[in-house]
Amino acid sequence: MSGTGLQILRDPEAAAVLLDPKRQMLLAVLQRNQNTATGLGKILDMPRQRVNYHLHELERAGLVVQVETRKKGNVVERLVRSLATHYLVSSEAFGVMGADRALPRGRFSFSSLITAASRMIRDIGLLALRAAKAEKQTNTFTMETEIRFRNEEERSAFAAEMAAFVATQAAKYHDEKAEVFRLTVALYPKIAKDDEDDRKAVIHITE
Repeated sequence: MSGTGLQILRDPEAAAVLLDPKRQMLLAVLQRNQNTATGLGKILDMPRQRVNYHLHELERAGLVVQVETRKKGNVVERLVRSLATHYLVSSEAFGVMGADRALPRGRFSFSSLITAASRMIRDIGLLALRAAKAEKQTNTFTMETEIRFRNEEERSAFAAEMAAFVATQAAKYHDEKAEVFRLTVALYPKIAKDDEDDRKAVIHITE
């Protein structure tokens, strides 16, 4: 059995472990099914000792877990599995260089959108961790849709009307003594495709 769900990495050391290409290959196999160092070595054409080293690093970072042990002759093999099917590195892992510490530059800038998205990942990761420890459910709400604008004027009008609506609703339901919720509204062009050149490119936001 492989892992399920999303794992958000907040620790710099865990993120560094995940970013190693060989460990990513091991995780890719373990996401499909649990396996041993011997089995993984055969699949990836890697020496068993080298696989074991990487598995120990992945286990230390909390990315894989031992399921059981198996004895084959004089060798005791560990059966391991991944803890998730998807991984996401929070900006916290980059410390003071994290994007969530960037200064927003207006509601129409890439910087503001990236800062808000990064902060959301950080906050939700922490909320999920605390909810799991307390064995409680956290109230969240997600809504997504797509819209096509005939021209720039209508897009600007939509943004203005949405901002006014959100401000009105926030004022209507806000209670100074109640638990605080954060609301983020984002609008950006839908990506048509994600090719190899896009993934390898270094992105600089200069706004």
